[in-house]
Amino acid sequence: MKKMAVTLIGSTLTLIGAIFILLPGPAFLFLPVGLALLSLEYPWAKIWLKKTQRLMRASAVKLDAWIGQLRRR
Repeated sequence: MKKMAVTLIGSTLTLIGAIFILLPGPAFLFLPVGLALLSLEYPWAKIWLKKTQRLMRASAVKLDAWIGQLRRR
């Protein structure tokens, strides 16, 4: 029962996050939360969660550098 609930909720949140990648919306919130829930039951989800976290961190570092350059001008 628990695995089914985690799968259903995690899949739904991940799907909403994937849709928000294409449409305007907070994909950066839904995708990691959905993958985090799925990673409780599925090893493949943990791998994708780590990849997502690395990509989000790299994007944040680039954005910080870009904002820093704008402020120096």
